[in-house]
Amino acid sequence: MSESLRNFLEIPYEQLEELNLEAKTKRQNRVSADTIREERMRYLTDEKRIKAVTVCFTDLEGRFHMLDYDKKFLLKAADNLTFDGSSVRGFSQQSESDLRLGIDWSAFYWLPSDVFGPGKVLVFGEVLERDGSPYPADMRSALKLYTADQYQKNGYTFNLSNEIEGFIFRGRHAEQRYVETGQFEFVSTGGYYHSLPGDTLRTFIDKAAEVQRAMGFANEKDHPEVAPSQFEMNYSYSEAVIAADQIQLYKLVARQVAQQMDLTASFLPKPVTGVNGSGMHTNMSISKGDTNLFYQKDGQDGISSLAWDFVKRILSVGREICLVLNPSVNAYRRLDPHYEAPNQIKASPIDRGSMVRIPIGNSRSARIEVRSIAPDANPYLAVYTLFRTGLEGKISTHLSPDAILPDNIYDAISDFCGGVFVRQVLGDEICERYAALKQASADRCPRLLGSQIKPAEIQFHHEVTNQYYWNQF
Repeated sequence: MSESLRNFLEIPYEQLEELNLEAKTKRQNRVSADTIREERMRYLTDEKRIKAVTVCFTDLEGRFHMLDYDKKFLLKAADNLTFDGSSVRGFSQQSESDLRLGIDWSAFYWLPSDVFGPGKVLVFGEVLERDGSPYPADMRSALKLYTADQYQKNGYTFNLSNEIEGFIFRGRHAEQRYVETGQFEFVSTGGYYHSLPGDTLRTFIDKAAEVQRAMGFANEKDHPEVAPSQFEMNYSYSEAVIAADQIQLYKLVARQVAQQMDLTASFLPKPVTGVNGSGMHTNMSISKGDTNLFYQKDGQDGISSLAWDFVKRILSVGREICLVLNPSVNAYRRLDPHYEAPNQIKASPIDRGSMVRIPIGNSRSARIEVRSIAPDANPYLAVYTLFRTGLEGKISTHLSPDAILPDNIYDAISDFCGGVFVRQVLGDEICERYAALKQASADRCPRLLGSQIKPAEIQFHHEVTNQYYWNQF
């Protein structure tokens, strides 16, 4: 079809950034859902150049799912969208497969047309039961409800920013092809300070960061990381649900930009042995109005007693929640103390081997940094678990100073299944579903990690596998 016959929406990057930042501000200011829904539906009705709306949701393990709805159909049927939940691992059984999909109109994004295609916008969905109630395995809804409840009861706003590391490998679908090739090929070995501006890695980072800015991420800095072909793009903190959404978009953008460059963006925690793995350091604080409740000028390491109690509660169940933060066989390769891995169940302002670090901060930036989270964690599940633990957990008085996190997924599954508090947070049904998914993946991999990456830990990784690969056991 001739391009001249099409007239689909394409918005310059500068204008995209303005639109997305304005929408983000409305979310942070908690503009009513009814007002936002009416505004967005009116916009979609009036803007004739939009052809489709991408509605996305996240499954229990953290995989990102997207459905494109014709705009006109969506406007008519937005209150009655359904999908087959039995096709999503960790969701409903075949005998009870139909689930509903609600629209969170506040989580609306205008998209760069050169990356996502012209004439499309994106919005986050909410997985619902047949009766319209929140679906228990949709952890985004759980996080959203919890943050809203804490804001209403205590005036708390949960603040979050994430430092997400990843690798760039040569060729498309490098993870899926690992079973055949047995290796990943770096695009750069320049490292932290030595990658030239025109290197493939630097070019990828520049393009991906441009897309992030256009989507309202409020970028701060981006750079190659310590390991070869490794990257990190940092952006400003946001309210917890917004920030968790941005984690999913960060990985989506990276993968899409990489594919356009005939590369693969990988968020495996340790895709290559002998070099640093990838983490997702998670910076957290709680504010009330304009006051950062984690800050105390004369407090220990500059944070308040509330913040220290928050930290102690997380450390007290560090092993119990490790599977939530490190959800794959491959993740336990990263928890290796030889590569700056945060496997020690302690907090420190300086020791980067600690599970929790206390960064230098002021009244605006004081926070805690949970370092033991892998980039393949379900962000909603991890963040929900951490905030609930930090506020509601019991502080242990018997925590050993030499305690460490599990070094393999089998021990992590055992600690998770035997945990009392994590069952209070997630409920028995979700704990059992999640543990079963992790056990199924673990059982397809060699029990001992050894020093070499095993094809099975890539093939059956939850962000890589699909029906086709799963059935090649």
